[in-house]
Amino acid sequence: MEYRTIQAGGHHVSPHQRGIEPEQSHNPVSLSGCIRNPERNTIAYETTVFLTQQKSEVAISIFERRESQVQSYARSFPVVFDKAQGAILTDEKGNVFIDFLAGAGSLNYGHNDPDMRDALVEYLGSGGITHGLDMHTRAKAAFLDAFETHILKPRDMDYVLQFTGPTGANAVEAALKLARKAKGRSNIISFTNGFHGVTLGALAATGNEHHRGAAGVDMPGGTAMPYDGYLGKDTDSTEYLDRVLGDPSSGVDLPAAVIVECVQGEGGLTAARMEWLQNLEKVCRKHDVLLIVDDIQAGCGRTGTFFSFEPAGIKPDMVTLSKSLSGFGLPFAVTLINRDLDIWEPGEHNGTFRGNNHAFVTATTAIEKFWKDESFANSVKDKGEKLRKGFEAIQKNCAEHVVELRGRGMMRGIVVKSGDLAGRIVEESFKRGLVIETSGAHGEVVKCLASLTITDEELDRGLEILGQAFAVAINAENPDLIAAE
Repeated sequence: MEYRTIQAGGHHVSPHQRGIEPEQSHNPVSLSGCIRNPERNTIAYETTVFLTQQKSEVAISIFERRESQVQSYARSFPVVFDKAQGAILTDEKGNVFIDFLAGAGSLNYGHNDPDMRDALVEYLGSGGITHGLDMHTRAKAAFLDAFETHILKPRDMDYVLQFTGPTGANAVEAALKLARKAKGRSNIISFTNGFHGVTLGALAATGNEHHRGAAGVDMPGGTAMPYDGYLGKDTDSTEYLDRVLGDPSSGVDLPAAVIVECVQGEGGLTAARMEWLQNLEKVCRKHDVLLIVDDIQAGCGRTGTFFSFEPAGIKPDMVTLSKSLSGFGLPFAVTLINRDLDIWEPGEHNGTFRGNNHAFVTATTAIEKFWKDESFANSVKDKGEKLRKGFEAIQKNCAEHVVELRGRGMMRGIVVKSGDLAGRIVEESFKRGLVIETSGAHGEVVKCLASLTITDEELDRGLEILGQAFAVAINAENPDLIAAE
């Protein structure tokens, strides 16, 4: 892989607000460490990078003219991406980036997996069904068979699958609606810093103020409870939930269901303890409340097992899946439902695009390729350990600025002292050829969702770039600190 050396500046522009300014100079400067550049009043540095910061003005202009201001990732990564393979993104000018974002967790198996690609191309060439609503197709049958054989039966699960529509929010909406129908109650318990989608029903169970504020209406039918660790590491918040649900004067209506993420993706990578998840299940059973696990981001192997809740040994009543379920970045979402809860009337809940047969094809290939035995899961656990150790090294080098490490498996984050610092780290990472994002209530968590198939070399290089970005971002936060030999 060819690396390029450029000069970049330490000027901070929040990637979440304005995007990264293109560099005006690309002449390398030989430096040891960091020095003050008096002409630009910035920190100048030399580094091995993948990136030359040049916008395509023609290409960018069409986005600026015609795309809504609601766009977000484009502000952080203002280039025109053209190709991708595995854990590598390439823009239209040939600049190469290591991808620690993976489509916000929708590309667990990397970009353009060749086996999924070939299966899809073959299917397209055969004239196979593209759009099938909920009609029976050979592609759907193959997916159901693979999911039953390699996912459900080995885990002693007897879920039926509801194909809900293209996004995770669709799966969540279906689960919440079915829970209310089954129990005859309207309230849903969710958790602090939880995220379940931005449609109104899912948003009522989402904690994020930014997203809730955009709704424009009140969102009844939800009650937030403290997630594991929210009240301190020594407090089991399920005890509080138990007390509330058992007290008819608590002010909290008995819910139809509790919905939970085992690792909070958008909420800051907090991972629930296994004991907490087990206790949560016990509380739900005690009070006749359904347990829904939102595994949209943490599922499909992200934490080292296909489902994030497997190590806890719990049996959710419903599970929502999307993102990496198709394996190829194609829209696909399902709600897994305990058989005795499947009380829908025909057509009672539907969606036009619930029959994406192209996604069935790639999902089948993904399951048969990666989940026929334990080898892939074990490799994810190994990479997760490598990632953890890499984050620990960054924490050690930046101890005064790192609050803590969070996450599980290949779903991890570094909590820093402020969202501004995290934003600068994302910016400096991108300048060096690494795509990574932030999460958390204040954007204070540098969040890694690298593909599960990333090579050790790519993972090491990405961690190296991230370490460089931390150093430069922290140096920029302390302008009087000059590092030089």
